[in-house]
Amino acid sequence: MLLLGLILLPAAAGLLATFLRSVRSRVAVLVGVASLHVVGTAWLWWAHDVSALGGWLAVDALGRIVLSVVSLVFLAVAVYAIGFLAAQQAKGRRLFIRCLLAFLSAASLVSLAHHLALVWIGMEATTLALAPLVFFKRDRRSLEAAWKYLVLSSVGIALALLGTFFLAAAQVDGRPLILEDLILGAATLRPGLLHAAFVFLLVGYGTKMGLAPLHSWKPDTYGEAPSLVAGLMAGALTSCAFLGLARTTEVMAAAHQTAFIQPPLLALGLASLIISAGFMIGQADLKRLLAYSSVEHMGLLAIALGIGGAGTYGAALHLLNNGLIKTVMFLAVGNVVMLSGTSEASATRGLLRRAPITGALLVAGLFAVTGSPPFGLFVSEFTILGAAFHEGLVWLAVVVLALLAVIFVGMARMILGVAYGRADADAPRLVETFPLVAGSVLLGGLVLMLGLYIPSPLHDSLAEAARALGGGAP
Repeated sequence: MLLLGLILLPAAAGLLATFLRSVRSRVAVLVGVASLHVVGTAWLWWAHDVSALGGWLAVDALGRIVLSVVSLVFLAVAVYAIGFLAAQQAKGRRLFIRCLLAFLSAASLVSLAHHLALVWIGMEATTLALAPLVFFKRDRRSLEAAWKYLVLSSVGIALALLGTFFLAAAQVDGRPLILEDLILGAATLRPGLLHAAFVFLLVGYGTKMGLAPLHSWKPDTYGEAPSLVAGLMAGALTSCAFLGLARTTEVMAAAHQTAFIQPPLLALGLASLIISAGFMIGQADLKRLLAYSSVEHMGLLAIALGIGGAGTYGAALHLLNNGLIKTVMFLAVGNVVMLSGTSEASATRGLLRRAPITGALLVAGLFAVTGSPPFGLFVSEFTILGAAFHEGLVWLAVVVLALLAVIFVGMARMILGVAYGRADADAPRLVETFPLVAGSVLLGGLVLMLGLYIPSPLHDSLAEAARALGGGAP
């Protein structure tokens, strides 16, 4: 019953918000549902063998981690929305809250679905829920970004559907497309159809993740969408898309097809790092910079899956860290946009003086998102690189390290300039209210904690997820 509640409650609340006239009431529904969702998700960390609908919905280690990312990110975004919507005109507020809640429902379905057709349905629903929010500003550029997002996402999800059909055709016995039955009967899956399924699912869900060269929707979409929507996409949407790819990887690992999946995963991962590194150098817009950072981290996740071994543990941990810190960065940039009316770096200098908490979050986020100690991404990236050395992929580790160094320089150049640059004496200051900073401080604190200490239940879940992906704990 809880699993259905986590999916249906946000959908029902979104319907309720349609009929509420008071903006305050709709925002209260949004924050209340987000809080209840976090409570329900937390309970799943202590529950065992929870399932619904005859096994179509179930909880496993990787799904629990993704659901936790979605729930925490959404809570931070919901609290931030209090301050954001207060600064907006009344037009669009009702649709905004309804679409946010629809996204939470769809993302929860992806996280809990063990029927791979339901995973596909949930991913398609996330696309439809967020597209109107990309067009929030109602101008030509946001329309173009929403159109590109819809077109490329639809192409990707169509390819993923074709891959799902191939996977169903490859199955000989068991319940069709149920994850547990696919894994148990992996030895009987038809290899040719299984290979075709992986290729189409990699391209399909890789498009939703933003893996290069399928990433072209990200810079425009993240650049034009409100910052809290971009944070939701970078933190939660991409995590759901990765889960779709990871489910396929679980089946391929059970079928002993790791040699087949490694080359395309490494190729797309490296391409993502190369392209993101190239476009970060000389970048002038904070939101577009973070969009390319998202491409980079999706590439690292693909590389981690391709490496295998302890790299799968690093992938699960990196998924958690990246989802949290990317939301922190986008919410901080949202404050920058409120302060200056733009995310152009040249117009936002002196941030530490004009908005001290936001400036500190942005600087801390810089070091966290680039994998510097003592933040959690240092641990996950170190684990991935260590796995590459252990698996004999020394060349890969060296190339990745070089690209990460270029990315650090590109990001530091812009963000430090924004934080410490000289602003005009009469430049406005931002009133940093509780809703505008609370979620970022919470998520940033969690990323810092994960760099210093990983709780035992989380470590056990990460190890279990790694084993399901064909690897193990370091």
